[in-house]
Amino acid sequence: MSIDLHRDVLATHPVFDGHNDLAWELRERFASDPRAAGLLDQPILHTDVPRLRAGGVGAQFWSVYVPSDQDPAAATVAVLEQIDVVRRLVATHPDVLAWTPTAPDVREALAAGRIASLVGAEGGHSIAGSLGVLRELRRAGLAYLTLTHHDNTPWAASATGEPVDHGLTGFGRDVVREMNRTGVLVDLSHVHERTMHDALDVTTRPVLFSHSSCRAVTDHPRNVPDAVLERLPGNGGVLMVTFVPAFVAAPGADRATLHDVVRHLEHAREVVGIEHVGLGGDYDGTDAFPDGLGDVSRYPALLQALADRGWSAADLRALTCGNALRVLAEAQDGTSVD
Repeated sequence: MSIDLHRDVLATHPVFDGHNDLAWELRERFASDPRAAGLLDQPILHTDVPRLRAGGVGAQFWSVYVPSDQDPAAATVAVLEQIDVVRRLVATHPDVLAWTPTAPDVREALAAGRIASLVGAEGGHSIAGSLGVLRELRRAGLAYLTLTHHDNTPWAASATGEPVDHGLTGFGRDVVREMNRTGVLVDLSHVHERTMHDALDVTTRPVLFSHSSCRAVTDHPRNVPDAVLERLPGNGGVLMVTFVPAFVAAPGADRATLHDVVRHLEHAREVVGIEHVGLGGDYDGTDAFPDGLGDVSRYPALLQALADRGWSAADLRALTCGNALRVLAEAQDGTSVD
């Protein structure tokens, strides 16, 4: 397959990535000031404007992460501050970025050649056990909520939290129902396998895994078992395969490569079908990335590797943004925060 094919794909279907931690890096390194970050050329980060353009990124779920061991009330404040960082990031680069909390907004930005910018809160601790806070975060533009981060919440078990005898509690099920009602995507990255199943039992809208890979390929608790993946076609959701080396490396390998990510993508396509696979790089969320995928400019190299293995133009269009945009639209259609 020619190199021009993936360029043609990106021209009409740029990458809609599931997870990027730039906002936290701006908080930690630049006092939450996007202007101070110098994102027209910033080599200490994995993300800057020229590399987003070179990578063919057309839409980004920016993570508004806060540590899961924070006091819940403090976490709520911090996640609102993180949303503010993303809003100011967009305002700093209005010719490149667009604030797009809804699927129609994303489509409008794509048509205008600007990078659609949405926010996802990484961890249910940030709602402080309150459905009212969840609704206010939605009004502030929240597009997805990851039900847990590294630790359990009182209502949901994390993949890496202390062992508990539940996935979702009754209140956790209420959270999922309210997310469905208000148009917040249910993100199942970081959660325990039982939480995945419980959420899929409750939700009436498609879910996503914003940055997870396949446990059958790399046996890591942050990855998704095939028994869960097999439920995605019935739900309509999408697995956004991540690039984090610990989640994609071959057993016993010292480092990960681009071809390890290809293995996860091909396994996911085999199990769930091309309509349920996407990309969630997790750039600026960990220190190192697989060889060949060192920053956000490297998506074309991954698409070329897939094309070389026989992925069609239609496959690549679904992978880059078709599936993510469909899931966002289906999660939001007909919803209200009133």
